[in-house]
Amino acid sequence: MPELPEVQTVVDTLYSRVLDKKIVDVEVKREELIANVDSQEFENRLIDVKINNVRRRGKYIIIELDSGEYLVGHLRMTGYFFYAEQGVASTKYDCIFFKFKDGDELRLGSKRKFTRIYLVDDLNEAGSLTKLGPEPLSDEFTLEKFKEMLSTRRGKIKPLLLNQKFLAGLGNIYVDEALFLSKIHPLRTADTITEKESSNLYHAIRKVLSDGIEHRGTTKWDYVDASGESGSHQNYLMVYDKAGEECSECGTKLEKIKVGGRGTYFCPNCQEQGE
Repeated sequence: MPELPEVQTVVDTLYSRVLDKKIVDVEVKREELIANVDSQEFENRLIDVKINNVRRRGKYIIIELDSGEYLVGHLRMTGYFFYAEQGVASTKYDCIFFKFKDGDELRLGSKRKFTRIYLVDDLNEAGSLTKLGPEPLSDEFTLEKFKEMLSTRRGKIKPLLLNQKFLAGLGNIYVDEALFLSKIHPLRTADTITEKESSNLYHAIRKVLSDGIEHRGTTKWDYVDASGESGSHQNYLMVYDKAGEECSECGTKLEKIKVGGRGTYFCPNCQEQGE
């Protein structure tokens, strides 16, 4: 599933391409991707509507329209937005086509059926969008705020960081990377995290996300940005998907376990579980 760096990269590549574009037609090939209205209403409400802005909240992509409504997309497992210039052939995975006057198209696609898009006039109606926790790269997400958030928690640290209501945008890849960088075992509970460790974790979260954005996301499987380009952050991962390889810090073999039902990669020497 695309995480914060991948979604931000999609937003960045979309912004310059679709800003101020007017939608002149909409074609829906897979209605099940539309979360809250039928395809005919979806199409009717979007004709002759201009795109005013594209932004991100957590893992959601928000397209602001001059009608006062919003297109809100959650790519989930294998979804993508792709900006296709006139004449670029479509694929069998392209599901919804937003067509512009110049012949270009914005396509929403999905290789599976989990991707969802909402057309709403109130963001409260777009899934869990308004229930998300703080943005980890925002100015409001301070070290003091993070320590306060951890102070009332007792559960395992990895599932807590994956909880979008606790902190928005983190997923399996960047949580494993942040825990390794801060030398915290993924099975540790939040109430055992020391003041120094919480500071290390805070800075590690912001670093791995910032690095992921700088490298335009992690392409391990299907992820590409809105221009169809892969990211390069997979070349900089320290532990994720590296079970059996040597730790870059100490040479110990990296391991994989299940935490909260998720495959989890760590160094048993650098990230000791403790008591």
